[in-house]
Amino acid sequence: MRKLLTVLFIFFIFSFFVSPVLAQYGTTTYNYSILIDKTVAIPASSNTNSNNYIDSLSPSDLRFHAGDDVYFKIRVKNTSDTNLTSVWIRDYVPTYIIPIEGPGAWDLENRILSWNAGDFSINEEKTYYLKMRVYDKSLLPSDKGLFCITNRAEAKNNVAYDDDSSQICIEKTVSGVSKVPSAGPELGIFLLGGELAALGTGLFLKKKGLYFEKKG
Repeated sequence: MRKLLTVLFIFFIFSFFVSPVLAQYGTTTYNYSILIDKTVAIPASSNTNSNNYIDSLSPSDLRFHAGDDVYFKIRVKNTSDTNLTSVWIRDYVPTYIIPIEGPGAWDLENRILSWNAGDFSINEEKTYYLKMRVYDKSLLPSDKGLFCITNRAEAKNNVAYDDDSSQICIEKTVSGVSKVPSAGPELGIFLLGGELAALGTGLFLKKKGLYFEKKG
């Protein structure tokens, strides 16, 4: 009888104290999600004015020309119900434009900008600006007077992923101001005509001129 009472007592303790605790830890789940929003500034506008950024530009919109600067904005937000750690951002740069200023390391061979955006608390948001430049007219396709390219970016870690892209259109028949990066301390020392020659993987972009916002 004493053994039976002991067993019943242990069962009571387990049922009312231990079991609920185990159930609580065993069923805890999180919703892992992240948002990336990529936009582009309309041609000839300042990258400091957020009102000038739109999702994409179509052939019927304003066009870029040889040597024009192109500003992209990347907004990343943790939309999970828990913190996210070690979030990486990769920007896939299409042919006919080249990075000049912004965050990250430039992989010339694969045309990828990448950087570790760090950790994000719940609802935390970070914004990055990238400055790129259209190739010189001599490097644009000879058989196309107007063409469009897409710049895609992604944000990911081991549990969350999202991507977004922006389109711009380049017009060759109308000459823009011919501009090439000047030699100096900026990463913008890419000469557009020689970009395929000497620059190696992992060259870091100069942060000068980069605008960075962090919103909680």
